[in-house]
Formats: sequence, structure tokens, C-alpha cells
Amino acid sequence: MIFAAGLGTRLKPLTDTMPKALVPVGGQPLLEHIILKLKAAGFERIVINVHHFGQQIIDYLAAHDHFGLDIRISDERAELLETGGGLKHARALFDPSSPILIHNVDILSDLDLAALYGAAGALGSAALAISRRESASGRYLLFDADRHLIGWTSECTGEVRSPYDDALARTALRAPFAGIHAFHPSLFPLMDAWPERFSIIDFYLSICRDHVIGGHLDHFRLIDVGKLDSLAEAETFLRQISPQ
Repeated sequence: MIFAAGLGTRLKPLTDTMPKALVPVGGQPLLEHIILKLKAAGFERIVINVHHFGQQIIDYLAAHDHFGLDIRISDERAELLETGGGLKHARALFDPSSPILIHNVDILSDLDLAALYGAAGALGSAALAISRRESASGRYLLFDADRHLIGWTSECTGEVRSPYDDALARTALRAPFAGIHAFHPSLFPLMDAWPERFSIIDFYLSICRDHVIGGHLDHFRLIDVGKLDSLAEAETFLRQISPQ
């Protein structure tokens, strides 16, 4: 699943006339970069959620014959449902027996997606790609010695959220979330009592005491293409990670 429904407010004024997913980087829209990466990793069915200028995304996919893939649209044009709500809303579009690889449309990386996908399958729950770099936002996920999710913290405010003992959370491994994760559909029933709109990280934090949510810490590079001043950097990044 590609999360492409965001408003892209940090990319204004470009997103005043187009969705963030279609903002070009290196001559191709962000969405195309992610689709082709998923295709190269062996994925054949992709679900894309849409909201802001959603019809432009639908038309773009049609004009490119869906890149030869089974691409399905999860329509959120009536209401933006956030990451957890967006996944829950699209539930019927997935194969209930297979894990779901979830990718933010504004993240470019050289992460081994197949390895992350396999990690979620092995756990039977979820695996979150986490980075070794410092977080620009000051927000980090917290993991125990086995690299299992135990909480979240903000360095800016000092807030810690965890179902575990506060002392354990404060001595945990800190790592920023990379915006890419894999989710096993056996977790969907745990979302039944959740509202239509919610954060997937809030969901993971609520279940991590009883269900193993793994942190997939690999040697990979990434860039968050979330701001205007990151576009030029993203073009350089693409040249660095592209096969020669």
C-alpha cells in the first residue's frame, strides 16, 4: 500500500495545484518512483489511497496503464483518515493471507523491501523500518534489546509514551521511523474498536505489550521529500542510489 492521500502542506505552493504524490523529482513523480521500486521488489498488487487532488492520481495511473500492475484505489476523498484509518479503510482490497508492505509516498530509499516484508511474515505481526540517523523532528520509537517496540518519545518535549515501566522506556534503543513498514492482516481485528481516523503508530503502541512489533534496523539510506528545500537534495539522492 502506498500512502498518497496527504495534503502535502510543506510542499506548497506546488501542492496548491497537484497532490504530493505527483510532485516531480528527477523528472518523475514521487508516486512513480515508489511504484517502480515496489514492482522491482516483486510486488504485483498495489493499493493507493487518495484524497487531495485524488482524481489527478487516478488519471495519472490510467494514462500509464497502471504500470502493468494490479493497482487498486482506496478512496478517501470524503475524509482524510490518517495512516491507521487509511489502512483499516482499505482492508477489503488486500489478500487476507499475505502481509502488507506499506510505504509513504514521500520517502525515497534503498531499503530492501523484500527483506522487510519477510520480517513481518516471520513475526506474524508487523515490522517497522527504522533508521540509524538522527531524527530531524526529535521524535523516536523505542525498542528493547530484542528490537521489539516498547514506546515512543519526543526529545523536544520530553514526552514518553509506553505501556511498559517508565525506566525501561527511558533506557531503550531510540530510532526514528522510516515511514515504511509491513503489517500482517491477522492484526486487522484489533482495529475493529478503533475510530475511522487514527494514527498507525498510536495503534502499534497500543498493542506492543501483547504483540511483537519488530524494528527492522538495516543499513539503508533514505530521504524524506517533505519540503521544498528537499527536492534538489532528493534528485542527488536518486542518482546516488540508482544502479550504474
